[in-house]
Amino acid sequence: MAKAAGSTNAAAGNAAPAALDPLDLYAVRAALSDEERLVQESVARLIDAEVLPLIQHCFEEHRFPKELIPKLASLGLLGSSLTGYGCAGLNAICYGLICQELERGDSGIRSFVSVQSSLCMYPIWAFGSEEQKNRYLPAMARGELIGCFGLTEPHGGSDPANMKTHAKKRGTDWVLNGSKMWITNGSLADLAVVWAMTPEGIRGFLIEKGTPGFSAPEIQHKFSLRASVTSALFFDNVVVPEERVLAGVRGLKGPLSCLTQARYGIAWGVIGAAQACLRQLLDYTATRTLFGRPLAANQTIQVRLADMARRITTAQLLALQLGRLKDAGAMQPSHVSLAKWNNCRMALDVARDCRDMLGGSGISAEYVPIRHMLNLESVITYEGTETIHQLTIGRELTGLNAF
Repeated sequence: MAKAAGSTNAAAGNAAPAALDPLDLYAVRAALSDEERLVQESVARLIDAEVLPLIQHCFEEHRFPKELIPKLASLGLLGSSLTGYGCAGLNAICYGLICQELERGDSGIRSFVSVQSSLCMYPIWAFGSEEQKNRYLPAMARGELIGCFGLTEPHGGSDPANMKTHAKKRGTDWVLNGSKMWITNGSLADLAVVWAMTPEGIRGFLIEKGTPGFSAPEIQHKFSLRASVTSALFFDNVVVPEERVLAGVRGLKGPLSCLTQARYGIAWGVIGAAQACLRQLLDYTATRTLFGRPLAANQTIQVRLADMARRITTAQLLALQLGRLKDAGAMQPSHVSLAKWNNCRMALDVARDCRDMLGGSGISAEYVPIRHMLNLESVITYEGTETIHQLTIGRELTGLNAF
C-alpha cells in the first residue's frame, strides 16, 4: 500500500504544472469573489468590443468618444461604489477592477469615469443635502448628467490651500470669482463641483452649465490624454443659491477626501495600461525575427520582459491589499499615496520600456505603448504628483512635515 501511494505521488509530481498567466503571475484573479470576477469580465468585454476598435483614432483626432457614455452607464460603472440613488453599490475591489479594465483601453476613458464617480458623485453623496442627491445622482448614474471637479488653479498646483477662487455671501446667495485649470470633463460637464475660499474657509459649490458668468473652454494642443476633455473654468460674478452649496463639509477635508477616492482608482487603473503594453510586447517579441531567431529568444529581451512582469505583479498585490483595506474601512490616505506613487511609476516605466523595445514601430500609434506612455505622463502628475506622495510617506515615517 505504501509503495502504491508513493507511485501515485511520483506520477502526480511528474505532471506538468499549469502554465502561468503572464499578466497575472500570482493568480490575483483566483483571489477574487465571483462577483468581482464577473464585474471585471463584463468591463473587459466592453473594452474589447467598444473601446479598442476606436480609441487609437480618438487619440489621433483629439476627441473624447462621447458615444461610449450610455454604454458605460448601462453597465453601472458611473458611481459604481456608491449606494442608493440608482448607483450599483459595488465594493472597492470591483471599482478597482473597473478602473483597471477601463485604463487597459485608455487613461482618458478611466479618467472620465473616475471624475464622474469619485470627484463629482462622491462629494454630493457624502456632503450634499437629500435634495441635491435626488436632483443630481440618479441622472449622473445614468450618464444623462456629466460632472467635473474644480479644484486645481493655474498658480496653485500641488498647494490647493493657496486658493484664489473665492465666494462671498450676498443675501441668501453666493457670488464666485476666479478660475480653475486642467479640469477633466470641463467643457463636457452639465455640473461643476467647484471649491472656493470663503470667510468660513474652503467650501464646495454646485454650478450648473449655463449659469451666467460661468464658462469652460476646452484646452487644445495636448500631447497627453488626447482622448479626454480637459478644460479651464472661469467664474465672473457667478451667483450660486444657498441650496447649491455642499453644507456637509468645510475646509480642505472636502476636496482631499474626493482625491483619496480618485487616487484609489488610479492605483488600480494604471495596472491595466501596463498590462496592455506588456501583452503587445509578448506578442511582438515572439513573432519579430532578427538574426535568425525571435526577439524573445534573446537574454536581454527576456530580462526586460521579466522585470515588467515583476513590477506589474507587485502593483497588483499592492492594489488588492489596498482594496481589502478600503472594504474593511481601514484604508488611510497614506495607503493610497503609496499605491498611487508605486503603481504610476511602474506603469510609466513599463510603457516607456515597451515603446523602446518596439524599435521604430514604437513611435506609431498603431502600437499601444506610445499612447499609454503619453497618457501616463499626465496620470503620474495629476491628483498628486509623485513627489507629493513620496513626501506623504516621508511624513508618516518621520512625523515631520516637509511640504
